[in-house]
Amino acid sequence: MVVLGIDIGGTGMKAAPVDTRTGSFMEDRFRIPTPSPATPDAMIATVKAIVEHFDWKGIIGIGFPAAIKKEIVMTASNIDEKWIGLNAGKAFEMATGCPTHLINDVDAAGLAEVKFGAGKKEKGSVIMVAAGTGIGTSIFYKKRLFPNTELGYIMVNNTFGEHYASASVKEKQELDWDVWGKRFNEYLKRLEFLLWPDLIVVGGGISKKHKEFFRYLDLDTKVVPAKLRNNAGIIGAALAAKKELT
Repeated sequence: MVVLGIDIGGTGMKAAPVDTRTGSFMEDRFRIPTPSPATPDAMIATVKAIVEHFDWKGIIGIGFPAAIKKEIVMTASNIDEKWIGLNAGKAFEMATGCPTHLINDVDAAGLAEVKFGAGKKEKGSVIMVAAGTGIGTSIFYKKRLFPNTELGYIMVNNTFGEHYASASVKEKQELDWDVWGKRFNEYLKRLEFLLWPDLIVVGGGISKKHKEFFRYLDLDTKVVPAKLRNNAGIIGAALAAKKELT
Protein backbone atom coordinates (compact mmCIF):
# COMPACT_ATOMS: atom_id res chain seq x y z
CA MET A 1 0.00 0.00 0.00
CA VAL A 2 1.24 3.50 -0.86
CA VAL A 3 0.74 6.32 1.68
CA LEU A 4 1.85 9.94 1.45
CA GLY A 5 4.29 10.50 4.30
CA ILE A 6 4.96 14.06 5.49
CA ASP A 7 7.68 14.94 8.00
CA ILE A 8 7.24 18.38 9.57
CA GLY A 9 10.51 19.76 10.89
CA GLY A 10 11.61 23.04 12.36
CA THR A 11 12.97 24.34 9.05
CA GLY A 12 11.35 22.17 6.39
CA MET A 13 8.36 20.00 5.54
CA LYS A 14 9.46 16.95 3.57
CA ALA A 15 7.19 14.46 1.84
CA ALA A 16 7.01 11.51 -0.54
CA PRO A 17 4.60 8.69 -1.39
CA VAL A 18 5.87 5.61 0.46
CA ASP A 19 5.46 1.93 -0.35
CA THR A 20 4.72 0.77 3.19
CA ARG A 21 5.75 -2.81 2.38
CA THR A 22 9.33 -1.86 1.54
CA GLY A 23 9.81 1.68 2.89
CA SER A 24 10.84 2.91 -0.55
CA PHE A 25 9.75 6.19 -2.11
CA MET A 26 7.49 5.98 -5.16
CA GLU A 27 8.38 9.53 -6.26
CA ASP A 28 11.18 11.96 -5.50
CA ARG A 29 11.06 13.64 -2.12
CA PHE A 30 9.55 17.13 -2.10
CA ARG A 31 10.41 19.85 0.40
CA ILE A 32 8.85 23.19 1.35
CA PRO A 33 10.28 25.45 4.08
CA THR A 34 8.31 25.33 7.33
CA PRO A 35 6.49 28.67 7.69
CA SER A 36 7.59 31.08 10.39
CA PRO A 37 5.73 31.64 12.58
CA ALA A 38 4.47 28.05 12.45
CA THR A 39 0.81 28.91 12.99
CA PRO A 40 -2.00 26.46 12.24
CA ASP A 41 -3.21 28.42 9.19
CA ALA A 42 0.28 28.69 7.70
CA MET A 43 1.20 25.05 8.28
CA ILE A 44 -2.13 23.73 7.03
CA ALA A 45 -1.68 25.77 3.84
CA THR A 46 1.81 24.32 3.38
CA VAL A 47 0.60 20.73 3.82
CA LYS A 48 -2.15 21.44 1.29
CA ALA A 49 0.49 22.67 -1.17
CA ILE A 50 2.46 19.43 -0.67
CA VAL A 51 -0.64 17.34 -1.31
CA GLU A 52 -1.39 19.34 -4.47
CA HIS A 53 2.19 18.91 -5.66
CA PHE A 54 1.74 15.14 -5.66
CA ASP A 55 -1.90 15.38 -6.83
CA TRP A 56 -2.57 13.07 -3.89
CA LYS A 57 -6.00 11.54 -3.19
CA GLY A 58 -5.24 8.77 -0.70
CA ILE A 59 -4.16 8.35 2.94
CA ILE A 60 -1.74 10.83 4.51
CA GLY A 61 0.57 10.25 7.48
CA ILE A 62 2.16 13.24 9.19
CA GLY A 63 5.09 13.26 11.59
CA PHE A 64 4.41 16.31 13.76
CA PRO A 65 6.79 18.08 16.18
CA ALA A 66 4.62 17.68 19.28
CA ALA A 67 3.06 15.11 21.57
CA ILE A 68 -0.08 13.83 19.85
CA LYS A 69 -3.06 12.10 21.49
CA LYS A 70 -6.01 11.03 19.34
CA GLU A 71 -4.93 13.52 16.64
CA ILE A 72 -4.90 16.40 19.17
CA VAL A 73 -1.73 18.49 19.63
CA MET A 74 -0.67 18.47 23.29
CA THR A 75 2.61 20.44 23.23
CA ALA A 76 4.25 23.21 21.21
CA SER A 77 7.99 23.47 21.81
CA ASN A 78 8.96 24.56 18.28
CA ILE A 79 5.59 25.53 16.78
CA ASP A 80 3.03 28.23 17.53
CA GLU A 81 1.15 27.69 20.81
CA LYS A 82 -2.14 28.10 18.94
CA TRP A 83 -1.74 24.45 17.95
CA ILE A 84 -2.25 23.21 21.53
CA GLY A 85 -5.64 21.57 21.91
CA LEU A 86 -6.41 21.50 18.18
CA ASN A 87 -7.44 18.30 16.42
CA ALA A 88 -4.72 18.62 13.80
CA GLY A 89 -5.69 15.39 12.04
CA LYS A 90 -9.17 16.74 11.40
CA ALA A 91 -7.81 20.15 10.34
CA PHE A 92 -5.43 18.65 7.77
CA GLU A 93 -8.15 16.26 6.60
CA MET A 94 -10.58 19.10 5.99
CA ALA A 95 -7.97 21.11 4.08
CA THR A 96 -6.79 18.27 1.86
CA GLY A 97 -9.84 16.03 1.56
CA CYS A 98 -7.64 13.05 2.47
CA PRO A 99 -7.82 10.71 5.48
CA THR A 100 -4.98 11.85 7.76
CA HIS A 101 -3.20 10.45 10.82
CA LEU A 102 -0.68 12.30 13.00
CA ILE A 103 2.17 10.90 15.04
CA ASN A 104 4.99 12.54 16.97
CA ASP A 105 7.89 13.19 14.57
CA VAL A 106 10.55 11.22 16.48
CA ASP A 107 8.09 8.38 17.06
CA ALA A 108 7.68 8.31 13.28
CA ALA A 109 11.44 8.23 12.68
CA GLY A 110 11.81 5.46 15.25
CA LEU A 111 9.10 3.36 13.61
CA ALA A 112 10.98 3.52 10.33
CA GLU A 113 14.34 2.65 11.90
CA VAL A 114 12.86 -0.30 13.78
CA LYS A 115 11.03 -1.59 10.70
CA PHE A 116 13.57 -0.95 7.95
CA GLY A 117 16.70 0.64 9.41
CA ALA A 118 19.25 0.40 12.20
CA GLY A 119 16.88 -1.32 14.65
CA LYS A 120 15.48 -3.88 12.22
CA LYS A 121 17.26 -6.88 13.77
CA GLU A 122 16.79 -5.90 17.42
CA LYS A 123 13.91 -7.74 19.07
CA GLY A 124 14.33 -6.27 22.55
CA SER A 125 14.22 -2.66 23.71
CA VAL A 126 15.31 0.19 21.44
CA ILE A 127 15.61 3.91 22.12
CA MET A 128 15.78 6.34 19.22
CA VAL A 129 17.53 9.61 20.14
CA ALA A 130 17.27 12.46 17.64
CA ALA A 131 19.67 15.28 18.45
CA GLY A 132 18.83 18.51 16.66
CA THR A 133 17.22 21.74 17.82
CA GLY A 134 16.37 19.80 20.98
CA ILE A 135 16.58 16.10 21.81
CA GLY A 136 13.67 13.94 20.78
CA THR A 137 13.19 10.31 21.75
CA SER A 138 11.11 7.27 20.96
CA ILE A 139 11.01 3.94 22.80
CA PHE A 140 10.24 0.48 21.46
CA TYR A 141 9.93 -2.93 23.08
CA LYS A 142 9.59 -5.96 20.83
CA LYS A 143 8.88 -3.54 17.96
CA ARG A 144 6.00 -1.88 19.82
CA LEU A 145 6.05 1.86 20.37
CA PHE A 146 5.49 3.62 23.69
CA PRO A 147 4.37 7.00 22.27
CA ASN A 148 5.13 10.63 23.09
CA THR A 149 8.16 10.26 25.33
CA GLU A 150 9.95 13.51 26.23
CA LEU A 151 13.27 12.16 27.45
CA GLY A 152 15.12 15.21 26.22
CA TYR A 153 13.93 16.67 29.51
CA ILE A 154 15.69 14.27 31.84
CA MET A 155 18.21 16.08 34.04
CA VAL A 156 21.92 15.98 33.28
CA ASN A 157 24.29 18.13 35.35
CA ASN A 158 21.32 20.00 36.85
CA THR A 159 19.86 21.02 33.51
CA PHE A 160 17.58 19.47 30.90
CA GLY A 161 19.41 17.08 28.62
CA GLU A 162 18.40 18.94 25.47
CA HIS A 163 19.68 22.22 26.95
CA TYR A 164 23.01 20.51 27.68
CA ALA A 165 23.70 18.18 24.78
CA SER A 166 21.53 18.95 21.75
CA ALA A 167 23.10 19.70 18.37
CA SER A 168 21.89 23.29 18.60
CA VAL A 169 23.75 23.70 21.92
CA LYS A 170 26.94 22.52 20.20
CA GLU A 171 26.43 25.12 17.50
CA LYS A 172 25.43 28.03 19.76
CA GLN A 173 28.23 27.44 22.24
CA GLU A 174 30.74 26.59 19.49
CA LEU A 175 31.72 23.37 21.24
CA ASP A 176 34.44 21.16 19.78
CA TRP A 177 33.48 17.57 18.99
CA ASP A 178 35.31 16.21 22.03
CA VAL A 179 33.54 18.55 24.45
CA TRP A 180 30.12 18.02 22.91
CA GLY A 181 30.68 14.30 22.43
CA LYS A 182 31.41 13.90 26.16
CA ARG A 183 28.27 15.87 27.00
CA PHE A 184 26.19 13.69 24.69
CA ASN A 185 27.75 10.64 26.30
CA GLU A 186 26.65 11.89 29.73
CA TYR A 187 23.11 12.26 28.41
CA LEU A 188 23.08 8.78 26.88
CA LYS A 189 24.52 7.23 30.05
CA ARG A 190 21.67 8.81 32.01
CA LEU A 191 19.19 7.22 29.61
CA GLU A 192 21.00 3.92 29.94
CA PHE A 193 20.88 4.06 33.75
CA LEU A 194 17.14 4.78 33.76
CA LEU A 195 15.97 2.37 31.04
CA TRP A 196 18.70 -0.19 30.25
CA PRO A 197 17.87 -0.57 26.55
CA ASP A 198 19.33 -3.22 24.26
CA LEU A 199 20.07 -0.70 21.51
CA ILE A 200 20.29 3.08 21.11
CA VAL A 201 19.85 4.53 17.63
CA VAL A 202 21.18 8.08 17.19
CA GLY A 203 19.32 10.13 14.60
CA GLY A 204 18.78 13.75 13.70
CA GLY A 205 21.04 15.82 11.49
CA ILE A 206 24.02 15.20 13.78
CA SER A 207 23.96 11.48 12.95
CA LYS A 208 25.51 12.24 9.54
CA LYS A 209 28.69 13.14 11.44
CA HIS A 210 28.60 10.25 13.90
CA LYS A 211 32.25 9.38 13.23
CA GLU A 212 33.20 12.71 14.81
CA PHE A 213 31.67 11.94 18.21
CA PHE A 214 31.02 8.19 18.56
CA ARG A 215 34.64 7.83 19.74
CA TYR A 216 33.63 9.72 22.90
CA LEU A 217 30.74 7.44 23.77
CA ASP A 218 31.32 4.98 26.61
CA LEU A 219 28.19 2.91 27.25
CA ASP A 220 27.43 -0.73 27.95
CA THR A 221 24.55 -0.44 25.48
CA LYS A 222 25.24 -0.78 21.76
CA VAL A 223 24.91 2.62 20.03
CA VAL A 224 24.49 2.91 16.25
CA PRO A 225 23.72 5.76 13.82
CA ALA A 226 20.35 5.87 12.13
CA LYS A 227 20.36 4.40 8.62
CA LEU A 228 17.41 6.15 7.01
CA ARG A 229 18.53 9.67 7.94
CA ASN A 230 16.19 12.40 6.63
CA ASN A 231 13.82 9.85 5.09
CA ALA A 232 12.96 8.15 8.39
CA GLY A 233 10.23 10.59 9.45
CA ILE A 234 8.48 10.38 6.10
CA ILE A 235 8.56 6.58 6.07
CA GLY A 236 7.45 6.24 9.70
CA ALA A 237 4.56 8.68 9.28
CA ALA A 238 3.33 6.60 6.34
CA LEU A 239 3.65 3.36 8.34
CA ALA A 240 1.67 4.80 11.25
CA ALA A 241 -1.12 6.06 9.00
CA LYS A 242 -1.42 2.71 7.25
CA LYS A 243 -1.76 0.95 10.59
CA GLU A 244 -4.37 3.38 11.96
CA LEU A 245 -6.46 4.05 8.86
CA THR A 246 -6.67 0.67 7.10
